[in-house]
Amino acid sequence: MENNTRHNKRLLSLDILRGITIAGMILVNNPGSWGDIYAPLRHAEWNGLTPTDLVFPFFMFIMGISTYLSLRKYDFALSWRSFAKILRRSLVIFAIGLGIAWFGLFLRGVLSDKTFLDAVANFDHIRILGVMPRLALSYGIGAVMAILIPHKALPWTVAAMLVVYSVMLLLGNGFDFSDGNIISVVDRKILGESHMYSDTVGGIRLHFDPEGILSTLPSVAHMLIGFVCGALIVSANDDRERILRLFIVGTVLTFAGFLLDFGLPVNKKIWSPSFVLVTCGLASSFLALLMWIIDVMGYRSWCRFFEAFGVNPLAMYTIGAVLSIIIGAVQIPYHGAVYSIKNLVYQAVMMPLCGDATLASLLFAISFVLLNWSIAYILYKKHIYIKI
Repeated sequence: MENNTRHNKRLLSLDILRGITIAGMILVNNPGSWGDIYAPLRHAEWNGLTPTDLVFPFFMFIMGISTYLSLRKYDFALSWRSFAKILRRSLVIFAIGLGIAWFGLFLRGVLSDKTFLDAVANFDHIRILGVMPRLALSYGIGAVMAILIPHKALPWTVAAMLVVYSVMLLLGNGFDFSDGNIISVVDRKILGESHMYSDTVGGIRLHFDPEGILSTLPSVAHMLIGFVCGALIVSANDDRERILRLFIVGTVLTFAGFLLDFGLPVNKKIWSPSFVLVTCGLASSFLALLMWIIDVMGYRSWCRFFEAFGVNPLAMYTIGAVLSIIIGAVQIPYHGAVYSIKNLVYQAVMMPLCGDATLASLLFAISFVLLNWSIAYILYKKHIYIKI
């Protein structure tokens, strides 16, 4: 009886982890200057792992757990209602991602020499994939698989997906940052270079999308690992058993991922199998730690900041992205020159205050997180939950 009652409520520790990841995503996406980023807030250039590389995969892991809790309402059965919900949510998240990409092009077009109609129809260079489209595809495909495949077979399904992807990478130059990388080849053939992300590694710039088509396969596996952990959480008898299960899973996955790193390097930009295992393992262990701190020890006052982000995660990510585009595009005259709002705040406020470019860049990022939190807190206090 305790188990059912426990999970009719929101998991506070899950909300906090979700909030930490959203705050982290906003933080790392909005430095004062991309040339002066505080070192821990940089992504690994290619192979390797930084704290910043954990933020997005942690959210993907949480999405898997949330999907388990959501699909319980439908008894994990494929029906018109369950399928319609999955399809609708996937399309909405994907459309928001495209909308964010379009809004950036539109606003820059309006503020340049383009006519309003030309700016509205500026689709020639819109990036099709990205963070939100990856979430949409991973959720949609993963949720349908979780309904159609017996849950006992899901760990084997995940393993098979990662093995298949590993073979693709090994046979297709998947660990080389080059035009011959199979991930880039497929994206260029299907999406076209004008709709892809451009990246620079080792001084070489290529059209290479870190949320590409082929790397969606391991991201679906990533989400399903979270789904399996959701089942472990729900089926446990009490918080201590949940924590023990998550710590065991986290330890096994983390060690397995780092061992696999010797042959299949940890790499976020190709979402390598070792990256999936390491980040899922660390996310599982971190969630267990939060459960122990919040649910067992009862230390909750510190986490209200992150709860405001956690109860409206995708809405706050979207708001943060839109605000970032606006302050980066809107120009303001100042002392005979024209600056974007972002550059003006960074140059005229943060730099004089800090006297160091890296520290000023970090302070701007933190200030931008606090700006977004003020919006999140208002929604939180008014009990407004925007479901996406």
